[in-house]
Amino acid sequence: MRWKPGDRRADIPSMIRVDQAGEYGATRIYAGQLAVMGDRHDMARAISGMANQEERHRAFFDALIAERGVRPTALQPVWNVAGFALGAATAALGPAAAMACTAAVETEIDLHYQEQLAALGASDPVLSDAVAEFRAEELEHRDSALAAGAETAPAYPLLAGAIRLACKAAIAVSKRV
Repeated sequence: MRWKPGDRRADIPSMIRVDQAGEYGATRIYAGQLAVMGDRHDMARAISGMANQEERHRAFFDALIAERGVRPTALQPVWNVAGFALGAATAALGPAAAMACTAAVETEIDLHYQEQLAALGASDPVLSDAVAEFRAEELEHRDSALAAGAETAPAYPLLAGAIRLACKAAIAVSKRV
């Protein structure tokens, strides 16, 4: 059967690739935040818990990539450095900025996962069940970040907007590259 534009089955490898890249990037953001914050701040415990969940998500997508023979993104080295740098930079601005980063990233991931769930329908229950579960956890991260004062970060609208734009770009590029 030949692929046609809009064919959902043809989009599944791209979905797996971008999701693995995103979860990897999230682990790197939290690693950067923890490298700066250490265990000196109460927020570090919350970040560490979120990082553990992201690591579990990444491990799932790593296994799915191997199991289904999906080519991972060639940009992983970029996401390694960029994620860590984003996490470290926002943590250096303070705990509120670190939480602003989390709130912004998770807001975009929520939208991304919603789109994937709509596109998947019932075509891939393993992937859609994982995406639904991970989306719920990402929303918990966003809500925790907001409750922890994300919106009190200096220049929050500008910071969050820039991070959300970067996430959108990373998602678009990681689907293909």
